[in-house]
Amino acid sequence: MALSKEKKAELVKKYGKNEKDTGSAEVQIALLTEQINALTEHLKKNHKDAASKRGLMILVGQRRSLLDYLVRTDRDRYLKLIVSLGLRK
Repeated sequence: MALSKEKKAELVKKYGKNEKDTGSAEVQIALLTEQINALTEHLKKNHKDAASKRGLMILVGQRRSLLDYLVRTDRDRYLKLIVSLGLRK
């Protein structure tokens, strides 16, 4: 379920200020979104996997918290990010 090094580096490069910027909200949200998408695909095949459902809900909550932080601090960055990730408001 973990992201590969290449995929993680690609997301950091795309959403970060530089290739070492793993702490910015945009990068963290992008990484969480990739994990959420992977878990969602897993749960489509394994709908009785309760542990993965719980993990998915935790990840969604973390992403929601980061998105709320981004809305409070910089709405323009938030709007740009949800469009590029294809998230709903």
